[in-house]
Amino acid sequence: MLDCGLDTTSVLHFLPLPLVHSPRLSKLPGWHSGTVNLEKEVKECAGRVFVDSQPEFCLPERDLLDLSTIDVILISNYHCMMALPYITEHTGFTGTVYATEPTLQIGRLLMEELVNFMERVPKAQSATCWKNKEIQRMLPGPLKDAVDGRSWKRCYTMQEVNSALSKVQLVGYSQKVELFGAVQISPLSSGYSLGSSNWVIQSHYEKVSYVSGSSLLTTHPQPMDQSSLKNSDVLILTGLCQMPTANPDGMLGEFCSNLAMTIRAGGNVLVPCYSSGVIYDLLECLYQFIDSANLGTTPFYFISPVANSSLEFSQIFAEWLCHNKQTKVYLPEPPFPHAELIQTNKLKHYPSIHGDFSSEFRQPCVVFTGHPSLRFGDVVHFMELWGKSSLNTIIFTEPDFSYLDALAPYQPLAMKCVYCPIDTRLNFHQVSKLLKEVQPLHVVCPEQYTQPPATQSHRSDLMLELQPPPMAYRRCSVLNLPFRRRYERVYILPELANSLVPSEIKPGVSVATVSAVLHSKDNKHTLQSVPKPPPAAPSKKRKRVMEEPPMMLAPKPLLSGAVPLEAFLATLQKHGITEVKVEETADGHILHLQAEDTLIQLEEDGTHIVCDNNELLRTTLRDLVLRFLQKL
Repeated sequence: MLDCGLDTTSVLHFLPLPLVHSPRLSKLPGWHSGTVNLEKEVKECAGRVFVDSQPEFCLPERDLLDLSTIDVILISNYHCMMALPYITEHTGFTGTVYATEPTLQIGRLLMEELVNFMERVPKAQSATCWKNKEIQRMLPGPLKDAVDGRSWKRCYTMQEVNSALSKVQLVGYSQKVELFGAVQISPLSSGYSLGSSNWVIQSHYEKVSYVSGSSLLTTHPQPMDQSSLKNSDVLILTGLCQMPTANPDGMLGEFCSNLAMTIRAGGNVLVPCYSSGVIYDLLECLYQFIDSANLGTTPFYFISPVANSSLEFSQIFAEWLCHNKQTKVYLPEPPFPHAELIQTNKLKHYPSIHGDFSSEFRQPCVVFTGHPSLRFGDVVHFMELWGKSSLNTIIFTEPDFSYLDALAPYQPLAMKCVYCPIDTRLNFHQVSKLLKEVQPLHVVCPEQYTQPPATQSHRSDLMLELQPPPMAYRRCSVLNLPFRRRYERVYILPELANSLVPSEIKPGVSVATVSAVLHSKDNKHTLQSVPKPPPAAPSKKRKRVMEEPPMMLAPKPLLSGAVPLEAFLATLQKHGITEVKVEETADGHILHLQAEDTLIQLEEDGTHIVCDNNELLRTTLRDLVLRFLQKL
């Protein structure tokens, strides 16, 4: 199984979970229509409807195949493992999960943060009636169009997270891990986030590459390893940039300028973000920008249950960072500048808005906090606190959620909204260039990549145009990859190899016959010497009749070479056979010995002598043919 990401866009259909009681949310009217009354489950807000329940997540497809039969899950980055506890704990999965150490540790932080967000604001009621297909059909959109709502699940527990992550086996870049003797897997740096990987799955003669969430931009992770993707039979491509028209550098510039403008006007800036990833680049960008923009006295707050761990982890995974940042570690200097921001008290981090933060909080300020969906986490509190003032600004940097859908339950909203999606993953131009360099025989990708976006149907540059065209897949489609395993590698034991006597059949080509036992175990094949039968011990006692081991007969010698027609006719003449009629065929020649009433068929891959009731003549002719052939 390649990755197990969690579709968190489903949470946009739910009301936010406020940390303190929200009179506004509690007074929202319930929804009802004719005979259907869902006032307790579905609330109306600014012309849209939202489910009033604990947010639920859309899980990976589980009905297409029995997930307990999966032997291995390969994780490409920490955003692609958020559904792991649902799979390892509830499907009978007994296999192994492979990931790099930063992916495991930061994935653990993100899961821990998600569990924390949910558990600190528990909701007693669970809304299920709206999931009935007949009722859902009557609801207003976009809830009406929610896909597969019946399979959505509440968040897992910390116990399930720990159990799931105990099944993860750590691997390093370019480390080769053998799976059941059949294939080798190896993670390669994908350049997107700390520890993010592309995977190569190969046998001795075939190679499949899985490219997901990769970046060619110079950010904090190790650069992408492109050369190891060459010579792939199949390259599976996914996780491209969600905002191909938004240049990350341009977005960073816009982020900084909007932030500075708001602070100068006396407003606060709210940045909904994940606790790892782009935030490291945002803080680095701000570090360079603060002094030039005269923001030295403005407090920056990072609020997350895992804020401290996230900032510390980024500093200790030195070998997973780009060369520039690795060299700083040996100076010794912290690789990321946010360490200096913390030391100088320009950046402060807190586990939540309670406790120390409430006493040290001063405005105007910049707050980085989660969750980017605006449905749970400390961000909900700041939306309620700052949403009514037009001096404040919310800046969206994560591309995973539609900012209009995220803001919907907070409408009407006075605060300014800026959308600066920073997505460093490969865009269509970069991926086309990459594929020209690595030249896979076949490319497999989602159907969406083979056509321009519906809103920009004229933009042929926002799609993959390859020759041959890529194999596209859609949800629940089954593809047969266009290659077959044609060869297996067989090893030969030294003592058996030593006994072989090669014969040269043409310059540079030698052949030897082998009599051996083929031993196969764990998809490894070995030729071993034929065991000699033990000598029978003489005994007068009558033994039970046992099955005798089959006798190993010496193989007949193989013949190699060709019978030249003119030389063979001359040899026949020497032996008194003169009346020979030669007939040419598609495969060779037929010699009709008229006096002896005999046929000799000389063909490329065999010689046949057809001779009735004259064994002496047949053996003579056979011996004459054998003179021209080489025994192996």
